[in-house]
Amino acid sequence: MFEIWGPIADDERLRGLERYNAQALKELVTDLELPVSIRKADNQATLKAFADQHSSQQGWSRAPAGLEQRLPRLLPFDGLLANPDEAVRAVLSNSFHTHMADPELQGRIKQIETEVVERVTADAKGLCDHIMVRCPELQEVFVEPDVSFKGGFRGAPLRISRSSGESVSLERSGLGSSRRVSLAIWEWTSEFLSQEHESDGIGDRPPVQTIVVYDEPDTHLDYANQRKIMKLIREQSAIPSVRVLVATHSMSLIDGVDIPDVVHLKLVDRRTAVERLCVDEHGAVDKHLQEIAVAVGLTNSILLHERCFLAVEGETEQRAFPVLFRLCERLSLQSAGIALWGCFNNEGALHLAGYLAKHGRSVMLAVDADSRRLPKSIFKEAHLNTIFGGRQADVVKFVGEQEDVDEFEALFPDDQWAATANELWPRADGRPWVPQDFEALRNPGKFSHEVQTMLQDASESGPGGKPDMMYKLAKSLQSADQVPHQLRQVFAEARHLAG
Repeated sequence: MFEIWGPIADDERLRGLERYNAQALKELVTDLELPVSIRKADNQATLKAFADQHSSQQGWSRAPAGLEQRLPRLLPFDGLLANPDEAVRAVLSNSFHTHMADPELQGRIKQIETEVVERVTADAKGLCDHIMVRCPELQEVFVEPDVSFKGGFRGAPLRISRSSGESVSLERSGLGSSRRVSLAIWEWTSEFLSQEHESDGIGDRPPVQTIVVYDEPDTHLDYANQRKIMKLIREQSAIPSVRVLVATHSMSLIDGVDIPDVVHLKLVDRRTAVERLCVDEHGAVDKHLQEIAVAVGLTNSILLHERCFLAVEGETEQRAFPVLFRLCERLSLQSAGIALWGCFNNEGALHLAGYLAKHGRSVMLAVDADSRRLPKSIFKEAHLNTIFGGRQADVVKFVGEQEDVDEFEALFPDDQWAATANELWPRADGRPWVPQDFEALRNPGKFSHEVQTMLQDASESGPGGKPDMMYKLAKSLQSADQVPHQLRQVFAEARHLAG
């Protein structure tokens, strides 16, 4: 029985009017000195209107008749049970109710049972064919739908036969077979839901909204079948009329989706509270990951399992790179399996990269091009060769070197700087910024320092520092082609390493 939270009548007799017969309703209307009718429906409507007007408190009450039929359809898959018969019943029960709603069957009561049995049997044939494809060791798979108009869809016991031997029920065929067949059944469900959506529903009605719920779907599955489950979930999520909920403690499944799609459920004052990432900020993503890790019993050291590390000089890159990476690769660094580490300076970045490389971890180091040209530089080719064993060209990226500029900030063209400055840091005297203002700062001197100083001196809203300046410049970009070519290369290579 469904209940709803909302206003409830002050008079307890007015709660649950559907339990009264016609005489009881008439007596209650009379007792409340309301207009009495000879029709039960009129008296019930009168009492409901009176109850609505005299409801000063909130509480749970029985849901209105017909609400359940208007709710989205629910298809649950419990990975802990691994019961193929239950999976068949859930899938084909959905098929049964869909066909029962077909307007062509209305008014044909005597024929409806036969027609529904035939249709469900046809659906079951497609299911059996799919199981045969996924489980080639089986010689025959068939389903026997048990349907009655009075009792609805009772079930469809699944029986299989191997290349030799008699047909048997799945409960006698071994747990391994049961799990594999269950997965095959739910793969077929995606095809059924997709075909149903493409048919635009029944008659003039839109497609039925469906919620597919997975509870620990990867339980007892090997890695290959865990990947199939993830692929299956993605396919079902792509159907416009389908929503998919997955309850899991598996970090493998959690890592398979973008971080904002992960919802953390916890109990607060004995009620379930939902925590999810609502902002697209790198620091917030890290905090969200940490909270989830604590909730599932993982320490920070266990969580440190990223597939690639990207070491940078300091806060400027640490704030701007996540924004630029998402713009280029269309997902966050964390979702790509990349850990971004700011190391205070180029020397610290080199030490971290060397340490990780020594311990066999995938790592990339991005430092400004002028790091190589500094006096007594630790980025000389010979020194890098001793650290990375000849792999320094793959590990160390000198940002700006391809464009013959000294630093990360100088990669962005003058017209981009002028457009961003006019939008974020307008001149106090009202004159617009032009590309020549920034071109004049490129030589001599350090471009980033000169730009920061110019913007702070000429604008009342100048940047609060170089990290703030580059973060806002990165946020002002609208498309990946506005990101300098070398940075796009660095991000693509890092993602390849993580993959």
